[in-house]
This record gives sequence, structure tokens and C-alpha cells, in this order.
Amino acid sequence: MANLRDIKTRIDSVKNTRQITNAMKMISAAYLRKAQQRIIAARPYANYIDTMLRTLKVKNDQSQHPLLIEPEEGGKTLMVVVTADRGLCGSFNTSIIREAIRLLEDGGEDEDIICIGKRCYDHLKKRTDKIIAHYTGLFNEMNFSQSREIAELLLDLYLNKGYNRVRVLFNDFKSAIQQNIVFKQVLPIIPLESEIVAGIDYLYEPDEDTIITELGKKYLDVEVWRILLESSAAEQGARMTAMENATDNATEMIGELTLHYNRARQASITTEIIEVASGAEAINQ
Repeated sequence: MANLRDIKTRIDSVKNTRQITNAMKMISAAYLRKAQQRIIAARPYANYIDTMLRTLKVKNDQSQHPLLIEPEEGGKTLMVVVTADRGLCGSFNTSIIREAIRLLEDGGEDEDIICIGKRCYDHLKKRTDKIIAHYTGLFNEMNFSQSREIAELLLDLYLNKGYNRVRVLFNDFKSAIQQNIVFKQVLPIIPLESEIVAGIDYLYEPDEDTIITELGKKYLDVEVWRILLESSAAEQGARMTAMENATDNATEMIGELTLHYNRARQASITTEIIEVASGAEAINQ
């Protein structure tokens, strides 16, 4: 009977775990819907700014504005690594950290790091002394003012600290079961190529450099915000999938344990019946 009690205790434990993982899956699904809505809301503004920057870029091929000029090869670079603050989301964090380590090994000594997310900071601080700033707790509230603070820091470092380029490593959201690792340059700005601006003439007020500076700041604000939203959505999608798999595994384990419990219980009852029958037969003799 002790064996039966152990099996019953384990079944109850797995049921409690399944209840927790199922609740986490539902919470992640709710956060994922909210993150998707924010991404959709941010796209029109970002697209218009990008169109204006493309226009200025096409009309100003010889521009020496630091936000648009193509950097020379080599030089000091800055890498921003974006992970989650928490785990239980499959390979979401480990894949980014692994890629960051590979890029650091390839990038040499002139690669500084900014960590966004507790997971990457806790891991990378043990492997390198190139971390110049880190942010945690951003994904709890997802406040635009916090992303703007990061964007202002990146712009200041790029313009005043001699960095040749600034790139961001993050998970791009595709679906709840697919997240793609992206290593994207955000400074200097590389507007998407387009033909819609060809042949159009514009008058600028004030001058083009001032407009590029202001648009560049807004572009960077929105781009950092979009990256954080993409990473947040990817995290919730990965966690929802991981918790769904954990719930399914728990359900399967409960079925196997229940079958084992029933077999053990049947064997115990059969043994008791045989003992009673043997005892009765012995008395009759």
C-alpha cells in the first residue's frame, strides 16, 4: 500500500504542475495579444518616418550627416543584446546568448555591450568586462519613455563616444512557434531602398541637416520601441509554446501514472483475495 500512496502523491504533484503551466500559458497568450496590438499600432508612424528618411537619403547621396553616412570597416562598435528577464520560455534566451558570445568572439576587442534583460546580463557579465550598461524590468510595463531613454543613450554614444556603428541582437516575432534571431544595425541609419521617391523634388524648411537630425532621433526612438515590442511578443510566444508543451507532457504523464496506479491497485487487491481464499481453505481443512 505504501507504493500506491507514493504513486498517488506523484499524480497529485503532476496535476498541480499541469495547473501551473496551463495558467502560465494562458497568461502568456494574453500578453502576446497585447504585444501584437502594440506592434501593429507602431507600424504606421515608423513607416512614414522611414519613407521620409529614404527620400532624404536618395536626394542627398553625398550627404555627410553622421546619422546617414556609411561607416568605414573596422573601428569601435556597440552591440545591444536583448533577452527576457525570466526563463521558462524554451530556447528563447539561450539562443540569443549563444549568438552574442559567437559575435563577441568574432568581433575582437572593440565590441562593447549593452544588455537589455536580466538573462543576458547575468550570463555575459561572467564572460566579459565589455558591458557598459544594462537594463532589467523593462518588459513588465513596456513603457515608451524607457525605450526612448535607451535610444537617447545609443545616440549619445554613437555621436560622442567614437562608436563606428550600433547594432542590436534580438528575437524577431514571426508567430507563437517561430522566433528569428536578428542582428540589425540601427546607427548609422540605413533606410530601406525604395523607388517611390525617385523623380520627386522637395523644398525643405529648415535645412536638410536639421530635418535629418530630428527625423533620425524619432526614427531611433521608434526603432528601439519596435525592437522591444518584437522581443516581448517573441518571448511570450516562446513561453506560451513551452508551457503548452509542458502541459501536454504533464497530461501524458498523469495518464501513465494513473494506469500504473490502477495496475498496482489491482495487483494488491488480487493478492489480498488470494490470501483470504487461502486462509479460508486452510480453516476448512
